[in-house]
Amino acid sequence: MFKHWRSDVEAVLTRDPAARTALEVILCYPSFRAVRRHRRAHWLWTHNMKLLARIVSQRTRRITGIEIHPGAQIGKGLFIDHGMGVVIGETTQIGDDVTLYQGVTLGGTGKDVGKRHPTIGNNVVIGAGARVLGPFTVGDGVKIGASAVVLKEVPPYATVVGNPGRIVRQAGKKPANADLDQVNLPDPVKERIESLTRRVEQMEKCLQRRIPQECEDCQQECCDDCLKNRKEEQKDEDL
Repeated sequence: MFKHWRSDVEAVLTRDPAARTALEVILCYPSFRAVRRHRRAHWLWTHNMKLLARIVSQRTRRITGIEIHPGAQIGKGLFIDHGMGVVIGETTQIGDDVTLYQGVTLGGTGKDVGKRHPTIGNNVVIGAGARVLGPFTVGDGVKIGASAVVLKEVPPYATVVGNPGRIVRQAGKKPANADLDQVNLPDPVKERIESLTRRVEQMEKCLQRRIPQECEDCQQECCDDCLKNRKEEQKDEDL
């Protein structure tokens, strides 16, 4: 119950630039209070005092706005930034040095019994409002973007964005056509819409040049969306 006290304080001091002293963390941070009270509730839960554990858990929820089921297993150094609206389900397992932002849900997808919540690896960062739902594993070093909805297993050292969650970076490498940095995460849906918009605009220009001689003089016939080129490609395929 008390063995992670120091690591819980250091997690806040290390990852929150607003935290100045250990005393401030202990007295003023609801996330620290929620984690410490959860460790107490979890001890009660594992020692077959489940009603008392639920009472401690629900009281913590009212005080901090963070709901952690007493059955959840949490490693050392968990940091919940702000924390309002965070929900952690009963069979969730969280590794060491994990960071959760406000509004994160680590939940299930139905009324299944047994293991129904995710297993979070070490050094994982989950952005504000993200949802991780189901009994799968999120590997070590994973970064999940804000408001992402993750419904399947994530390999180690990957970055996930979107709804449903898509892997846009893995093991330090970017997949083709992905643009990623520490601040701006790629939006695959937006990129697809922009690509379709450009294609429609080009097709509208081509439709205005349907007179043969105008197509012959067009300076854009080398573009990917040229109607003339597409007709020639179609003829080749027919042959």
